[in-house]
Amino acid sequence: MSRFVKSLFGQVLIALAVGVLVGMFWPEFAVKLKPLGDGFIKLIKMLIPILVFCVVVHGIAGTGDLRRVGRVGVKALIYFEVVTTIALALGLVLALVFQPGAGMNIDPSKLDPSALSAYTDNAQKLSSGGVVDFLMRLIPSTVGGAFATGDVLQVLMFAILFGCALALLGDRGAPISNFIESLSHVIFKIMGIIIRVAPLGVLGAIAYTVGAYGVGSLKQLGALVALFYVSVLIFVVVVLGLILRVAGFNIFKLMRYLREELMVVLATTSSDAVLPQVMSKLKRMGIKDSTVGLVIPTGYSFNLDAFSIYITLAAVFIAQATNTDITMGHLLTILLVALVTSKGAHGVPGSAIVVLAATLQVIPDIPAIGLVMVLSVDWFMGIARALGNFTGNAVATVVIGSWEGDIDRERAHAVLNGQHVTETPDDEDAELTGEPAKA
Repeated sequence: MSRFVKSLFGQVLIALAVGVLVGMFWPEFAVKLKPLGDGFIKLIKMLIPILVFCVVVHGIAGTGDLRRVGRVGVKALIYFEVVTTIALALGLVLALVFQPGAGMNIDPSKLDPSALSAYTDNAQKLSSGGVVDFLMRLIPSTVGGAFATGDVLQVLMFAILFGCALALLGDRGAPISNFIESLSHVIFKIMGIIIRVAPLGVLGAIAYTVGAYGVGSLKQLGALVALFYVSVLIFVVVVLGLILRVAGFNIFKLMRYLREELMVVLATTSSDAVLPQVMSKLKRMGIKDSTVGLVIPTGYSFNLDAFSIYITLAAVFIAQATNTDITMGHLLTILLVALVTSKGAHGVPGSAIVVLAATLQVIPDIPAIGLVMVLSVDWFMGIARALGNFTGNAVATVVIGSWEGDIDRERAHAVLNGQHVTETPDDEDAELTGEPAKA
């Protein structure tokens, strides 16, 4: 019992239970605990840009083979597109089969559009810019601006260029490479300090949720929310499970290994909050720095599996709820447009509703005002979105590492089986996982 209480997983689980109880019995006080969750996520986010920069630069410079780095990047993008397409298609199929919006007979003219005013501008920007605008946004106006705004993709682009330049310099770039490696250890050490307050962040986030929405709202979310949770579960267990099995690993063992991170994501509804920890854990499994550093940050914008299910499922739900007839052409349009709009989702305020609005703008037949219905339960769907996206990116890193031969399979299986492994210098960052180093 003492071992459970001392582990990060145990502390997070206890905080989760305490948060629910506080929200149930002292809702007014629970709502005031929201800053605990918000503050924890802000502490994590403040380090993400510099952490991504250090990991990517060190990984590329240490590899020295720029062709291999480019090959990993291309394979990652191909994988992301294929898996995202499967997720989008799954959302469409399940919405058509189970028809969660059928029989609602909602009159769009009676819905209040004021609730969507905060999302309209962002949706128009996202849908009107197109692919060219999205690609241009990858280029920061200044290097400092990319770090200041916390735009992970812009930081990633600069880090790739910086790492490639260091690799080309050879021995002359060694001092800078060594400095960046040392800096990354400092950042991970800071992250290790921050992660110790994760239970407080979880307590604050879940207490606020229960206090604000009521414990009953956690179970009575309607057919759409229930179907979305089932869809994400099917995708993770069946689709990602099969993909990981082909790579030679077990999805349940991977999820057990990442259980602390999954609990934090569940409570905070943010996969950003565990980005540093998952990178550390995947490296500890034996996946090379360069692969982890490229796949995970890129996946946060290009590999949003659960997010993709949400887009197509919610779009068809709105059509069904408002008695809008949709053709195969509409369905294909939703599928193709969502492939583009979902790529710009990460970092956009209210990204789920914004991207859904941007997708519906190209299909005038479906009343966009129907978004008001989805908005009312969006937070609850956000839990499954965050969990599904997080799991999808962890699986992608393992699969691409296996595909490229960048993973120590023997070590990976030993770690996933909970066996003792010989630690490497990078494993001093294992404190992020909440597990003691094993000798």
